[in-house]
Amino acid sequence: QVQLVESGGGLVQAGGSLRLSCAASGLTFSSYVMGWFRQAPGKEREFVAAIKWSGGRTYYADSVKGRFTVSRNNFNTVFLQMNSLKPEDTAVYYCAAAPDDYSDRYYRDVWYPYWGQGTQVTVSS
Repeated sequence: QVQLVESGGGLVQAGGSLRLSCAASGLTFSSYVMGWFRQAPGKEREFVAAIKWSGGRTYYADSVKGRFTVSRNNFNTVFLQMNSLKPEDTAVYYCAAAPDDYSDRYYRDVWYPYWGQGTQVTVSS
């Protein structure tokens, strides 16, 4: 059974930084993609970043490119380093996992079958 557990959210002032973690267990695929998404109140869930576990290729939404960095370690944990945070980054952040079918649909939330519970990030102005 796949489990994803996020941590690291909180309240930060604009311009500050936060680091989110997502600990994954039960992943048995030979290759998979880990994604980060966010959902602000009244808005649809949107893609933030993704990383291919095999090879480490990364992808970013234009809105976070240059400010956020997605990475992973050797212990099934993926990170989202968020710098230069803005009030518009306020949202619940979710990590997700999917077997990599090489279709490059990493930006589509419906492609991911496994999701964490989410962690709140609030950026004050």
